[in-house]
Amino acid sequence: MNGSEVTVRMLFADHGGYRHEDVAVPAGAVDRYDRLIDCLREDPEVLKRIYVDVGRLCAAYLIREEASSHAGQDGSFG
Repeated sequence: MNGSEVTVRMLFADHGGYRHEDVAVPAGAVDRYDRLIDCLREDPEVLKRIYVDVGRLCAAYLIREEASSHAGQDGSFG
């Protein structure tokens, strides 16, 4: 996939609370793995862009483009 990206929302436990972070990762990298967590931990293209503290990572999931402007407005992370 030539330059296309997907948005991944990651939920972290952080100093007694939770925070989320949205990052753009190459769509081709996500397609190469059965599990998103493996992509975030192992893919060289992803590792060049971001560092993921897997010790604090609680959840990670893809955000659909049409839903991204509404994501999290109801307080949910799923």
